[in-house]
Amino acid sequence: MKIIIAMIQPHKLPDVKKALFEADVHKMTVTNALGCGQQKGFTETYRGVIQEVNLLKKVRLEIAINENYVDATVDAIIKGARTGNIGDGKIFIVDLPECIRIRTGEKGRQAVG
Repeated sequence: MKIIIAMIQPHKLPDVKKALFEADVHKMTVTNALGCGQQKGFTETYRGVIQEVNLLKKVRLEIAINENYVDATVDAIIKGARTGNIGDGKIFIVDLPECIRIRTGEKGRQAVG
């Protein structure tokens, strides 16, 4: 089992969701986040005062999957999120040692679904 964590641009979420659904991946957690990477932010003027904005809006996707869905899930996220510009995001793949479905008590691969 793996958990895939992807940080993407907020406006790309509908495209990523569509690509994931086409890859038969329907279970995910989506969270709004703030962060910065190579983009390093930008400056803007608000009421005559220059402000540095270095934490940009991002969307964090978390998807727990079995090993046989890893490649399809990663490919779908890339397909939906890629623009070719700095700030497209990152994908992290982490081992998931255990998963328990609270409703039924199922464990492991059956709990992930």
